[in-house]
Amino acid sequence: MNTSLRIAIVGAGPGGLTLARILHRHGMTVSVFERESGPFERPQGGTLDLHAESGQLALRHAGLEDAFKRIARYEDQGSRLMNHHGHLLYEAPNPEAGERPEVDRTALRQALLDSLPLGCVNWGAGIDAVHPLGDGRWTLHQGALTHGPFDLVVGADGAWSKVRPLLSHYQPQYSGLTFIEFGIDEVDNLHPPIARLVGRGKLDIDGEARSIIVQRNANAHLRGYAVFRVPTDWAASHIDLSFAASLKTHFEGWHPDILALFDAANAQLECRHIHALPVGHRWAHRPGLTLIGDAAHLMSPFGGEGVNAAMLDAAELAQHLLKTPDCSQAVQAYENHMFERVMPAAQGSAEGAATQLSHDSLALSLAHLHHHLTPQ
Repeated sequence: MNTSLRIAIVGAGPGGLTLARILHRHGMTVSVFERESGPFERPQGGTLDLHAESGQLALRHAGLEDAFKRIARYEDQGSRLMNHHGHLLYEAPNPEAGERPEVDRTALRQALLDSLPLGCVNWGAGIDAVHPLGDGRWTLHQGALTHGPFDLVVGADGAWSKVRPLLSHYQPQYSGLTFIEFGIDEVDNLHPPIARLVGRGKLDIDGEARSIIVQRNANAHLRGYAVFRVPTDWAASHIDLSFAASLKTHFEGWHPDILALFDAANAQLECRHIHALPVGHRWAHRPGLTLIGDAAHLMSPFGGEGVNAAMLDAAELAQHLLKTPDCSQAVQAYENHMFERVMPAAQGSAEGAATQLSHDSLALSLAHLHHHLTPQ
């Protein structure tokens, strides 16, 4: 282990913070650079199911098993599938069973932040450029400020990474799917019928080339997505993003109990175009640089592998850095393994996006649930 390495991590998402925590735990010097002004600048997104073999494994390497158990919601592992007429086609027999408990992104991020020393994360530090010094080291540039030099810069900065262009010319491509996100607060007290409709976990509703996905989050909050296959400029001209009930016009004929989701939703909507990097995305090794998470292998959300893959990237990169004295060799070993490891997840995610809203998507979803969630 070379504790004299200076390591910069660009991005304070789950992957970047997991890497920072594991390295810090073993005495390595790490600086995280995050463009957001603080941990509560914006909502961090919906609930996550952390897999035992990836996300939870990474948290064990980080020494955060107890912290995870305090925020994990084992009771919300349920899954329901319904058609647009309101007919329930599948329901998980036991929502509390299983090894993939839900956790809110905000709670997970805070647990990771609480495990790092003050000053490790540099907030409001949006990195504009990364420059080589010619000896394998790099500097980070934030406006007129220069940070570094660093022996290793890790791009954990998501879909539109500023680090990735130094390694790869590929950019994420639009999948054709757009999610219109909505939220419902205090669902158990204010909207009991909707709480029963969604159940303890996730509800998928498919029909007529449209879909609605609703997830139960902590504190009786629901986060939902109306899913369309449309051009990227469609939402601006077809959806009033300040009026959630405007979504009802795009689901005419659906069961009234389903349409009640939009009546109960908060006014403000968010439009999310789903992008992905090519399956099998990889790059030639370049000393002093690497990528983890969405910066390395952005996938569509179908399959729930994104954050798990990012956290496992962090754990594996950290382990290579800790056991291999030569930084470049450690990074290259991580990359070679990661490229192959993420292939099945990326392929499955791509296939899920391709079949979403197809003529047989409901049958495919039902078969998937029976295969993966029904006890054998």
